[in-house]
Amino acid sequence: MDHHFGFPLETLIIFFGAIAFSIFMDLFAHREHKAITLKDAGLWSVFWVGLALAFYVYLWVRFEKEWADLYLAGYALEKSLSIDNLMVFMAIFASFGIKGGLQHRILYWGIIGALVFRAIFVAAGTGLYSLAPWVGFIFAAIVAWTGWKMLTTKDADEDIHDYSDHWSVRLTRKVMPVFPRMHADRFFIPRALAKDLEKADPTISLTGSAALFATPAFLCLIAIETSDVMFAFDSVPAVIAVTQEPLLVYAAMIFAVLGLRSLYFVLAALTRYLVHLDKAVIALLFFIAFKLTIQAGEHAFGWTFLHIDPTVSLLIVLGTLGAGIVASFVWPEKDKADDTPAA
Repeated sequence: MDHHFGFPLETLIIFFGAIAFSIFMDLFAHREHKAITLKDAGLWSVFWVGLALAFYVYLWVRFEKEWADLYLAGYALEKSLSIDNLMVFMAIFASFGIKGGLQHRILYWGIIGALVFRAIFVAAGTGLYSLAPWVGFIFAAIVAWTGWKMLTTKDADEDIHDYSDHWSVRLTRKVMPVFPRMHADRFFIPRALAKDLEKADPTISLTGSAALFATPAFLCLIAIETSDVMFAFDSVPAVIAVTQEPLLVYAAMIFAVLGLRSLYFVLAALTRYLVHLDKAVIALLFFIAFKLTIQAGEHAFGWTFLHIDPTVSLLIVLGTLGAGIVASFVWPEKDKADDTPAA
């Protein structure tokens, strides 16, 4: 398309209005921070996906179908890439021993941070891409490197980290004193309470002094936020390969991110079954790197030998993800216990 989508006022109002209302409803529904059931997580996942598809229908009806397809392809790609990030979230929670409703609270504040960081990354990424065509080659390298890392470390022991000793956690410990125990669902506790708890439990030894002490829940949030920033650094170039329109990129990423909390609890139950989905994501990353290279070459050197239509991109993204899901059920992973020879 020769013209740009831009920032239609009507679309901005509908997008941010829907996001604000949905976040409020989600927060109200989970205000008690109880453990999330699989049924509840499943229903909320359906809601978030339905909201994203409703925005797709709005773009299709109100504007051109091509814009709607670009948004949907970006959304599907971001959603699929999110799965790998959710696996990291599981490892982080395991490292800090955090379970139940506190996971939901930490993910809520983590996603609020994701809204801000993605706005910064999308603005910077689309701005750089439009200013210098060769930036597309850098983005292609980033996406390809992400795919290569997933391919080469999929089953490696290096994937298992103790995130309680993550560099971001160590840095936080240097900046502010940390109370060594969980206290309800708090991220911080006042000094007076920390002193009282220290007196009541001789195993607790406070280091440093301040008006507030961070708890392990806050350290977990820091690790979640840091991993999400690194995830955004990988995923923003991938979505930009589908469309360079800032509003469509941001909408695709935000609708995908807002459903992550509910999807996390669903995937925690289903991850053992979707055993081939990661292969589909890796294949998509290499396809996106190729597409970015072709686009950058078209803008920088006038390459005209290949042009990937938005509709084709959408079909490839959805088809690859669908193939990964179907393959997971057709060829399920064997239980290691089944391979153990009988005594």
